[in-house]
Amino acid sequence: MIALKFTWNPLTGIDLGFLTIHFYSLMFVVAFSLGYYLTKKVYNNEGIAQEKLDSLFIYAVVSILIGARLGHVLFYQDELLSEDPLSVFLPFRFNPEFEFTGFRGLASHGAFIVGMYGMYRYNKKVLKKSMLWVLDRVSIPVALGAVFVRLGNFFNSEMVGKITDSSLGIKFIQDEFTERRATAFTKIDNGKKALRALTEDPQYADVIAEIPYRYPGQLMEAAGYVIVFFIILYMYWKTKASEKLGLLFGTFVLLLMGVRLIVENFKREQVEGREDWILGLNTGQILSIPFILIGIYLVFTALNRKDKEA
Repeated sequence: MIALKFTWNPLTGIDLGFLTIHFYSLMFVVAFSLGYYLTKKVYNNEGIAQEKLDSLFIYAVVSILIGARLGHVLFYQDELLSEDPLSVFLPFRFNPEFEFTGFRGLASHGAFIVGMYGMYRYNKKVLKKSMLWVLDRVSIPVALGAVFVRLGNFFNSEMVGKITDSSLGIKFIQDEFTERRATAFTKIDNGKKALRALTEDPQYADVIAEIPYRYPGQLMEAAGYVIVFFIILYMYWKTKASEKLGLLFGTFVLLLMGVRLIVENFKREQVEGREDWILGLNTGQILSIPFILIGIYLVFTALNRKDKEA
């Protein structure tokens, strides 16, 4: 077996001098762009007018980003609500000092919940079809978008896995130097030395050597989502699954959250002190279980429904 082990300490974006385009943000742009392209193909196949697709894009972008941010704060960083409430929706930190941070901290479960509400409003105001009809079709671009979001997490060296001695281990240098997970290494050069320089300067070789290898949780999850995407894509274009309301969406939810449930076993808990906090499950797994149950219900009812939706 070929070992994946390597040290990961990348640039976080493309520096244009006056502006840095962060890879994490770029992955969101790619996700929404490909989503628009895929949905256009689906809408053309269904005979839906172009202007209704444009409205869908606006509802999707706004609801997903708001939900993702709210989900992160409520599920993983609720102290912001009392300590620094303005930073919840603004790209700045005001406490303990003012700093431009960009938009950090997005949660897929929150994006999922508010995103569905966004689709409800879109369907009620614009499309006016069955809600499940809409969710079945947007499952395709959302599955692909999830892949690029996790790639963005990889570029950000976040959502890393547990320590491992396996051949899948990666040293996430920047993760070791975050404020939330400060180590003795952060005292090097009083914290002023660029993180990338740590891996380039031989004098810090011993420091780098002490950083443990971790599972690449983001890449493992992204790989699972690639499989989910192709399954949903195949079901839509090559089978009659789209004729059974809720089958595509139910399969999508079941598989997507199933991947999350499994991969969480290899990922480090995002909230300190909540490792295996309920029945041996962490926060991500607990949040995934209701969605899995919903997915099972939708698949079961869709397969037992005799009517078709036009």
